[in-house]
Amino acid sequence: MSRVSRRALLRGAALAAPGLLLGGCDALGASPSFRDMVLGSGEWLSYRVHRLIGSDALAREFAPSEISPTFRTNGNTRPASPEWQRHAETGFADWRLEVGGLVEAPQRLGLAELKAMPARTQITRHDCVEGWSAIGQWTGVPLGAVLAAARLKPSARYIVLHCADDFDGMAYYESIDLVDAFHPQTILAYGMNGGELPLGHGAPLRLRVERQLGYKHAKFVMRIEAVALLGAVRGGRGGFWEDTVGYDWYAGI
Repeated sequence: MSRVSRRALLRGAALAAPGLLLGGCDALGASPSFRDMVLGSGEWLSYRVHRLIGSDALAREFAPSEISPTFRTNGNTRPASPEWQRHAETGFADWRLEVGGLVEAPQRLGLAELKAMPARTQITRHDCVEGWSAIGQWTGVPLGAVLAAARLKPSARYIVLHCADDFDGMAYYESIDLVDAFHPQTILAYGMNGGELPLGHGAPLRLRVERQLGYKHAKFVMRIEAVALLGAVRGGRGGFWEDTVGYDWYAGI
């Protein structure tokens, strides 16, 4: 049986019989504390289906001719943070991405260092929770490569992204688990549509986690933190919109 047909069979079986989801689940997703703290029932089902299908399942990629002529700059387009504004005025020459938390080798990486690492370019569709979509080309360094350089400690389970922009004085933040963090299409993008990442789209660096909705694609990333639990991060649900308005933490599509 081909890989595609096996995946289709698993997907159909999972949707027809949710009990199958518990048979092949990973230790983290099977944990009752994980379900109770982070995932609601519908979100839990989506999470388990995605994990059962496989961590290597790829989001669809498109041809250059399919890139959208207009790609909205949703959310914040220019952070009020004095630190970010200072970096923007100097072309982010002195900006550094901090990688810390549960790591053996904390990192401080400039744009030049990130661009010197092996890059990935992908043309994908951005699906916003508000109902619009757009196709864009993104270039960046795989998040997994950055985390590998930092050497995660065994207790690390989630990756939290801390951002320069804010809503009513609360800095934006998001998180993903290690399966999505090490997915080949999960990148820290510094380029868009063949050029530098525009300010309105999150310069100098934004997350692209292609199998989830747009609010998970954190913009203006300043710091990455590896943590064991999400309960101690702000409101405890793993992200700004999750904590403030109740969005799902796992926004799989």
